[in-house]
Amino acid sequence: MGGYTFSELGSIFVMQGFSGLSLFCVYLLMALGLAIIFGQMGVINMAHGEFLTMGAYTTYFMSKLAVDHFPALVGIYFPFAIILGFLIAFGMGYLLEVLLIRHLYKRPLDTLLATWGVSLVLQQVFRSAFGAREVSATLPAWLLGSVKPTETIDIPLNGLFMMGLTLVLSLLVFIFLFRSRWGLKVRATTQNRVMSGGVGINTKKVDRMTFAVGCGIAGVAGAVFTTIASTGPTTGSLYIVDTFLVVVFGGAASLVGTVASAFSIAQAQSVLEFFLTSSIAKVLTLLTVITVIMARPEGLFTIRVRK
Repeated sequence: MGGYTFSELGSIFVMQGFSGLSLFCVYLLMALGLAIIFGQMGVINMAHGEFLTMGAYTTYFMSKLAVDHFPALVGIYFPFAIILGFLIAFGMGYLLEVLLIRHLYKRPLDTLLATWGVSLVLQQVFRSAFGAREVSATLPAWLLGSVKPTETIDIPLNGLFMMGLTLVLSLLVFIFLFRSRWGLKVRATTQNRVMSGGVGINTKKVDRMTFAVGCGIAGVAGAVFTTIASTGPTTGSLYIVDTFLVVVFGGAASLVGTVASAFSIAQAQSVLEFFLTSSIAKVLTLLTVITVIMARPEGLFTIRVRK
């Protein structure tokens, strides 16, 4: 197959599979926030990618601050950058919901156009603040290097860190939605907004916090993204279509579907990109997803919602 031996092919599939896991982590963190927002509120947030960029630039700023002024903190700044990335994206998401989104509920096309406009504004803000060129954060030493289980397989440490953080955050989201009082309110609002309001749940507050949390998770995705790629003003927009694809393919408001969808799409793209071009890999992945959605319009997984 392409002149490769079976041993080389095995190593290629392992390496590309691990590369796909890194992409899966970015997709999943982005899609978790988007699935919560889209699944509960029906808001098509085209600016969601810019919250990833926000988290990435926060990490870059923290790394530059550490390198230029506090060299002793270079080895420990990254966890704080992740937390700060979440808080900044959370705060900006909360502000966006208060100023704009709350006026556009039940108008999905209007939310699409309005948030697309917000994404363009934020891209220009990033361009003015950090320049048009892509920048890279200086990573701590413990994120550099790789693990070498065999002579032909290298597993980067930053990828292992990404997977560990993604696992922890996914578990926290699960606990937040299914093991907390606030999660009960979110699920009740998703299933029957009118009845939830009737029993005393402040659905507007639930919407506001849900939107902010979803944006905050995208900020964490941006911080994680800096470990595998550089950041530019339009970085987030490059992932927004794939993220929506993950959410729709997995089934809106389904965490299990989001995980399965993100894994499937990331692995398919990663393996196909090695043997084909990036464009052809995306086309084949998209055609497969469209075929599945035609057979199951509700996505791979769905939840029962009382109409």
